[in-house]
Amino acid sequence: MQLPLVQQEKKWYDICKGGESVKDIPVFTTEYGVASLILKEISYRKRAYIKIHSTCEPEKLLEECVAFCRACGAEWISATGDTYLEQYPLITEMWLMTCNRERIGETDACLFPMTEKTVDRWLQLYNQRMADVPNAAYLDSKDGQEFLKNGDCYFVHRNGKLLGIGKAAEDYIDIVIAAEPGMGETVVQALCSVLTEDTVRVVVAGANGRAVRLYQRMGFIAVRQTDKWFRIL
Repeated sequence: MQLPLVQQEKKWYDICKGGESVKDIPVFTTEYGVASLILKEISYRKRAYIKIHSTCEPEKLLEECVAFCRACGAEWISATGDTYLEQYPLITEMWLMTCNRERIGETDACLFPMTEKTVDRWLQLYNQRMADVPNAAYLDSKDGQEFLKNGDCYFVHRNGKLLGIGKAAEDYIDIVIAAEPGMGETVVQALCSVLTEDTVRVVVAGANGRAVRLYQRMGFIAVRQTDKWFRIL
């Protein structure tokens, strides 16, 4: 027997609540379809994100997802994954951009890997600088420990001065943050030194005009749109 929606919310909320934080639900299944609910930021910024994977009734699936997110404490909700969402205000488009690594150039700036002693500082810098970037995730200590295991997060220095931080591996630059004005290009060039492929990939929010202009100036070309995020609440 299908539980009433309010009981389903209570059931899922009890499962996802862990201590003082709310856990993400990678597969949130209802009779109307399947979505992922990104909930951990509710504990920090009262924000939730919905990724719709499959549905024949997007309106009803979205209604259930939003109701659950609100029951968990979300006061701001965005969603992606279905054309039904286009009736809501657009927050940003996400674009995959690529460039040949040789075109990006080199720098004399040095990379220093994140360590147990510096992970909190790296996370602090990230959260401060990305607070106003559309749909940028908030990172907590669990993210920091996962990054440490991967070994792909760095500080960028020149002559003992911090220029920025970043995250990069193989052919993909995931995070670029300049600690000093005008240092974005240098941070990108430094991160490229650890990449192993000829083509460099980044994903950037179209609404983040400063980042888009930086990558375009360096020779990156937008090759496809990956997501469109809409403000639901």
